[in-house]
Amino acid sequence: MKQTVIAIVGPTAVGKTQLSINLAKKFGGEIISGDSMQVYRGMDIGTAKIKPEEKQGIPHYMIDIRDPNEPFTVADFQSHVQSYIKKIIDRKKTPIIVGGSGLYIQAALYDYNFAKQERNREVVNKLEEELERFGITPLYQRLTEIDPIQASKIHPNNHRRVIRALEIYETTGLTMSEYQDNQRKDSPYNLIFIGLEMERKVLYERINNRVDEMIEEGLLNEVESLLNQNLESSQSMQAIGYKEFIPYYKGEYDLERAIELLKRNSRRYAKRQYTWFKNKLNVTWYDISPQSLNEDFKIIFENLAGILNNR
Repeated sequence: MKQTVIAIVGPTAVGKTQLSINLAKKFGGEIISGDSMQVYRGMDIGTAKIKPEEKQGIPHYMIDIRDPNEPFTVADFQSHVQSYIKKIIDRKKTPIIVGGSGLYIQAALYDYNFAKQERNREVVNKLEEELERFGITPLYQRLTEIDPIQASKIHPNNHRRVIRALEIYETTGLTMSEYQDNQRKDSPYNLIFIGLEMERKVLYERINNRVDEMIEEGLLNEVESLLNQNLESSQSMQAIGYKEFIPYYKGEYDLERAIELLKRNSRRYAKRQYTWFKNKLNVTWYDISPQSLNEDFKIIFENLAGILNNR
């Protein structure tokens, strides 16, 4: 018998955290972060990590489990999440995964087999030789031409993922995006996807306000601390909320420009999140408003109770 897992998805700043706490309290749940960057210690403000006092006693997982100089792959995320789901279910609790990192959530809940395609050492060695001779730029450009969808998800500094995507293509004739789509199958869980959406103008205003709050809470100190640890080129520092401030600290533009870029990038990311979740997953969407959250959440609670009672 498949076990039930609830997933709360949607764009940044829409209210997922608040709903997750309320759902966990009402339905006996424990929460797994579905944000690929909240795994890193010391990256609290820029990732909008839940504060201890906001947890209201609800256990949270997938937070602060890696140092920011360590890589963390989709496969790593998958194995950790599936392990936590099992532990939560064994305690007769309901797993609630909450976040906006769509591919990571999908991979964990649909059990992608990342080891299925074995490494082709001949191809890998050839690509690594090209990297050493010519740098990452021509390899990344090739990936952009072959698989623009996957290229948009990979930072050029992440040499390992660029090479892996090209290796998959040269070995199978499929792009990484096609390879992942071909793996899609039934989930080992009974999945309930709850999506939150909000009038775009209101959401963008919330995003802008959140960035201002992050600055007030000490985001600049957080970024500076990470840069002082020589983490500029690490995978973790390519996240929105951090990468915008690296040129500022190098004197390439002023603080006002850095903050405006962060707001712009966050708004664009929210738009991409909407598109991704609506195209890739079977989500039941709820239009919510900051002025009527209690009423909006009540509808979600009633619908969820009906679904759970019928399973």
